[in-house]
Amino acid sequence: MPLVRVDVIEGRTDEQIAALSDAIQAVMIEHFAAPPLDKYQVIHEHRPGRIRVLDTGLGYPRTDNIVLVQITQQGRSTEQKQAMYAALSTRLETLGIAPTDLIISVVESTKADWSFGMGKAQFLTGDL
Repeated sequence: MPLVRVDVIEGRTDEQIAALSDAIQAVMIEHFAAPPLDKYQVIHEHRPGRIRVLDTGLGYPRTDNIVLVQITQQGRSTEQKQAMYAALSTRLETLGIAPTDLIISVVESTKADWSFGMGKAQFLTGDL
């Protein structure tokens, strides 16, 4: 059950945001075995100049079409993560997002790190 936070520069249409969301969800299902109905995404749109990404020495050109994706989830293997990075890059490229404009970060968590409401850790209580 990944929690996905996406940061983009404002200006995309509702349809473009929906396509971005759907593409990310499809990759989470395919590569992280996320249940199809477990869609936890927060998409933030920022004014121009509010996302500042400098060159890390790789020489990648960045544009205002940049997409930052942060995925918080329970452990996945290095191989699963690398396959997910490649798949997400390929899928978003079909939406007009250059691979150089995609930054992905995975944050590891444990079952004790999640509560889905009611003040309980449902993974620990057996509710999930």
